[in-house]
Amino acid sequence: MELNLKRPLAFFDLETTGVNISTDKIVELSILKVSPGGKEESLTFRVNPERPIPAESSFFHGIYDEDVKDLATFKERAKEVADFIGDADLAGYNSNKFDVPMLMEEFLRAGVDFSLDGRSFVDVQNIFHQMEQRTLKAAYRFYCDGNLDNAHNAEADVRATYDVLKAQLAKYADVEFEDKQGVITKPVVNDVEALHQFTNLSKPVDFAGRMVYDEDGDATINFGKHKGRKVVDVFEIEPSYYAWMQNGDFPLYTKKVLEGLWNDFKNKKKESRTNQPAQPSKPVQQANRPQKKSEPGKPITDAMLQGLQDKFKK
Repeated sequence: MELNLKRPLAFFDLETTGVNISTDKIVELSILKVSPGGKEESLTFRVNPERPIPAESSFFHGIYDEDVKDLATFKERAKEVADFIGDADLAGYNSNKFDVPMLMEEFLRAGVDFSLDGRSFVDVQNIFHQMEQRTLKAAYRFYCDGNLDNAHNAEADVRATYDVLKAQLAKYADVEFEDKQGVITKPVVNDVEALHQFTNLSKPVDFAGRMVYDEDGDATINFGKHKGRKVVDVFEIEPSYYAWMQNGDFPLYTKKVLEGLWNDFKNKKKESRTNQPAQPSKPVQQANRPQKKSEPGKPITDAMLQGLQDKFKK
């Protein structure tokens, strides 16, 4: 089956030193870019992460320090990756929770301006988990009726992900899905934007999931004491929370998104103050000085006149 694409769709997979987006690094990257019409281009390479690869990670993906010690760093190849992806939408397996935020972190470390604005994101794992709920190896066996050899090899995984998505589109082409609200749809269709809507379950603002969109489309905090509160409300009641997050152990892309929300918040506050009508000025009063109460005038009597005469006579 050929994907119905309006622009290229880049399937990608990362092997890393670990799963901490803030501190771990990429050791292998593979991208399969599929263009409208079915043309395929691929880019696969390993990089020196500039830090030791933990043994447990090496056991998982089979890449050891010796394998990458003489290779270029991701920073040295980041521009090449950004240029290869171009304006393509992004797809992967568990990519929304891990691969996209990890890739953005590495781009920011490298100083490469790679924007996510306007892109669609198709997470094949989310289609699978919502429709069947298993692993990539099981997904390949289930959808493609075969065994996935070289699992956790980036190029093998990304090719398997592409094959699984095409098989999912064929299998669920006319299958109904009922969401938690009881709404029944046929969501698995050959359209990247529709798959984007179906696979972005938590609607993250920053991909790391520290902030998510609520039902009204407003950014909300998704952790800690302010979980569930709108970001602008947190800025209003506790402005220092912004500085705390910017100085904390959060992914760089989370901080970049937060900065944008903070600047929007400040600009709207400034516009609100500018558009307020001028308040009438009040007379300046001396501090702590009691105000005299005005009293009605008293009628002049003969006794008052006599008193004044007695006071000023020589």
